Amino acid sequence: MISIMSVWLNIFDTAPIRKVAKGAAVFRQEHPVQFMYLVRSGAIALERPMKDGVPLTLHIATANMALAEASLFADNYHCDAVARSDAKVASLPRAKFLAFIGDHPDAALSLIEIHAKKVQAQRARIEILRLRRVADRLNAWLDFHGEPVKGEWINVAEQIGVSAPALYRELAKRRS
Repeated sequence: MISIMSVWLNIFDTAPIRKVAKGAAVFRQEHPVQFMYLVRSGAIALERPMKDGVPLTLHIATANMALAEASLFADNYHCDAVARSDAKVASLPRAKFLAFIGDHPDAALSLIEIHAKKVQAQRARIEILRLRRVADRLNAWLDFHGEPVKGEWINVAEQIGVSAPALYRELAKRRS
């Protein structure tokens, strides 16, 4: 099957772009859902504020990724969207986005393909997090994703649910 993953991005070709400074919010939990967003550059984290004041990171969207697309079918956002770096975000009114998807089955299929891959990745992450040893988690992550590019190991630590020092100790063992 030929991948059509990027077809849906065309929806945002004429969408206005907003600059978001690091630390600023695109939206906050409980705000009404009015827009569909596409991250053009930078990184936006979906965070749920916890009672202890520490946010739980649910997802980090980067360039050409949708932001909070599951909220299209909710009245209010269930988390905050906070810029982890300076970013640019395109936005379309929710009704306009849904109408476009309804009129363009190829765009709808491309979104379905993206989400199927996200579900697969989340299921793999859940299984990785169930493993007890750092070595086992790292092996499973590498089997699924392959070697990360230089400078991305810190993100691997977060994805496999270990501290950066624990991951670096495991990597040092492997190099010995």
